[in-house]
Amino acid sequence: MYLLGYDIGSSSIKAALVEADTGRTILTVQAPNTEMKIDVPEKNHAEQDPSTWWKYIVEATQKLLTQYPGARDQIIGIGIAYQMHGLVLIDEDKEVIRPSIIWCDSRAVEIGHGVESKLGKETLMNAYYNLPGNFTFSKLLWVKENEADNYNKIWKILLPGDYIALKLTDQVSTSISGLSEAILWNFKENTPAYEILKAYDIPPSFLPEHHGSFHNSGLLTETAARELGLSPGIPVGYRAGDQPNNAFSLNVSEIGVLAATGGTSGVLYGISDQAVLDIEQRTNSFAHVNYSTDHPSIGTLLCINGAGIVYSWIREQIVGVSNSYFELESRAEKIPAGSDGLLTLPFGNGAERIFQNRQIGSHILGIDLNTHSQDHMIRSALEGIAFAFVYSIEIMQSLGIQTKIIKTGNDNLFQSKIFSETIAQLAQIKIVVVEATGAVGAAIGAGLGIGHYKDIDQAFQQQKPLREYLPSNAEPSLEESYKQWKKSLIDQLNTK
Repeated sequence: MYLLGYDIGSSSIKAALVEADTGRTILTVQAPNTEMKIDVPEKNHAEQDPSTWWKYIVEATQKLLTQYPGARDQIIGIGIAYQMHGLVLIDEDKEVIRPSIIWCDSRAVEIGHGVESKLGKETLMNAYYNLPGNFTFSKLLWVKENEADNYNKIWKILLPGDYIALKLTDQVSTSISGLSEAILWNFKENTPAYEILKAYDIPPSFLPEHHGSFHNSGLLTETAARELGLSPGIPVGYRAGDQPNNAFSLNVSEIGVLAATGGTSGVLYGISDQAVLDIEQRTNSFAHVNYSTDHPSIGTLLCINGAGIVYSWIREQIVGVSNSYFELESRAEKIPAGSDGLLTLPFGNGAERIFQNRQIGSHILGIDLNTHSQDHMIRSALEGIAFAFVYSIEIMQSLGIQTKIIKTGNDNLFQSKIFSETIAQLAQIKIVVVEATGAVGAAIGAGLGIGHYKDIDQAFQQQKPLREYLPSNAEPSLEESYKQWKKSLIDQLNTK
């Protein structure tokens, strides 16, 4: 018996086949082979056609079945992870009205500010744990204000994962976690955000019925099964946004453990049993995948937009792509900790929420033309990104979030010993690297949702650490470098 997991990103669709009884990953695939297109009809807009996601789900599923045709009739559950904060609008015929306004679209920022002014920051924070910002509710208001014809066709509003569940089951629903990421869940009342809808004359019927993330939300229809090449009747048992799902995939479910990713951007995600309110909105808190009214598990997310992108930029523009990242690591190891005074601020990937959406750019500071080499730049980039993570951990600690352990997958910057040890030493935090992906996590979530696993411990019994980085005393040169890095960061913030 097998479990099937999908991870619907904005760049690709990933699918994973997992052996249900052992939790062993059989195969993961991706479609398309190149990145999916993001349409930019105007500046600050970002859209995708939801039918494209479905097209590549079909392609990814057929890739799996080509290699494992025997799994076709043995899949017992399907799980979905998806890009957060997108808006999908459907009419009464369950047809998509317009392209999805996805997570990186920023057209609704000012509308979100208007909601803050109208309803009050304190009221919003107490009820929703976030300000509307550029999240799904603000995008819906943008459609209402700018596309009356499309707005008048709306039957239901969906998140990207809700749309995929609809395609699989022909059932329309959402999750509590999903409503919270849309800023449409009232934590104070433990209900959907009926009062915020009323304030903007939006029919509450726009919201689908809701349930927990682990829930049988419908069975695979004959139509969908025929397209995918699967047997009909498979239950869809799990649904979650990519970052809550990443934490779940890493088996992060207890207080004091942070889930982390270090890709183009970086993310820290911690669990707590009470609200973590950050009026500056450097962090955002949502209902975690195991949230319920009697188990108020809250996931708090901090995003660093400018992270691994600076490392890839140095490889592409300075060192040359003929050098692998493993070769870059070897070259960086020749340079002492602290990079002989060379500092890198990695924040060159747009507005940073941790700086109140200011754009400070990426900076390489203190270059000594007689001393510093490409190898110094490589090490300084790794240290600079690590410093950004340490700085972000300090933000989370200042908000009362416990930070004892970081868990991360084996497919990002945490593969670098220099990067990981820098964080472990300066933040005095243990880092555990495991083999995990979003699609595999979604598959395991389906196993929980359909009752194949009795609890999370059983679901992740196969997950073992690949390696660990333990906190130790940082070298004085590294501590001094971080001190100077923070001073340089503050200087840049003061000029913006």
